Amino acid sequence: MKNRILLIILGITIVLIGCTPKNSVNMDLEEKIKEKDTKISELEDKINELESQLNNVNQPMSNNNLLSIVVDVMDSIKNKDMDRLSSYVHPTKGLTFSPYGHIDTESSQVVFTVEEVKNLKEDNKAYLWGHYDGSGEPIKLNFNDYYKRFVYDKDFANPQIIGNDISIGEGNTVDNIKDVYPNSHFVEFYFKGFDPQYAGIDWRSLKLVFEEENGKMYLVAIVHGEWTI
Repeated sequence: MKNRILLIILGITIVLIGCTPKNSVNMDLEEKIKEKDTKISELEDKINELESQLNNVNQPMSNNNLLSIVVDVMDSIKNKDMDRLSSYVHPTKGLTFSPYGHIDTESSQVVFTVEEVKNLKEDNKAYLWGHYDGSGEPIKLNFNDYYKRFVYDKDFANPQIIGNDISIGEGNTVDNIKDVYPNSHFVEFYFKGFDPQYAGIDWRSLKLVFEEENGKMYLVAIVHGEWTI
């Protein structure tokens, strides 16, 4: 009888020794796992935040940023606010004006520095901007006359169509924006026509061309577009 009681006590002791520490270890492991899961979740959130910040640095021309820049540039052009427009001009490449979709980089490319753009309204000098389509006659005008004919000849601040990095206006002139500015982005303000009898060949457009420099987008060209023969 005594031996039987001793065996029962020994059995209970073994069970207690075997179970109690095991439960304790399991609880400790579960707590540690929960703590690690929490830290992993916090680290993942931090990584996502850092990636978002990095994307903002590497992609300065987001849709919102581009929209803000383009709206202000177009408003400057509409109001002929050359001082405000100059603040967007590329600091080293300056601002190119082209009367037609094909930018002439050989004989008559007109490029102004930031400081020159500021004073264009007061500049009465006649520049060779290119050659008139069809006749081939030189387009020799001062800035104000060129502006009336080849910059804001239509209300481009209120266009019928806006193209983002897509050329809309088509004629016989080869659009070479991406050749001249391979890393550029452009926005086209387009009117599909004004007089029904011309069946759309009286379309007009204005393209604003931008390039990035040190994380900021700058205006490098203003390209006027119309039907050419």
